[in-house]
Amino acid sequence: MGYDIPEPYCWDESFKTFYESIDEEHKGLFNAIFDVSKAAGDAGKLKSLNDLIVTHFNNEQGIMQKANYADFPAHKKLHDEFVSTLAAVKTPVDDKTVHWAKEWLVNHIKGVDFKYKGKL
Repeated sequence: MGYDIPEPYCWDESFKTFYESIDEEHKGLFNAIFDVSKAAGDAGKLKSLNDLIVTHFNNEQGIMQKANYADFPAHKKLHDEFVSTLAAVKTPVDDKTVHWAKEWLVNHIKGVDFKYKGKL
């Protein structure tokens, strides 16, 4: 149920939303999750991921609001739940948590973000 997690874990053209700023931020999120997976005990990498996630979600939500995107409330709720769960993660980050973050991002982009293609 869901989309395949790419290995190696990196953004590719199949994740393209066709909004340049969003795509660039998505690339950074892939990289940050990959960095955490390779340095599970590095609190700085985890903080960087958290910061990037919050910044990206705020930017994406601002674009949605500006466009009066109809699914904004439900989309924001998903963002808020992810931020809350991720904020509770401590180092060292276990493999199960890394897999959850990888899977969530892949499925969120392809299953949720793709719904706003052409609408922002």
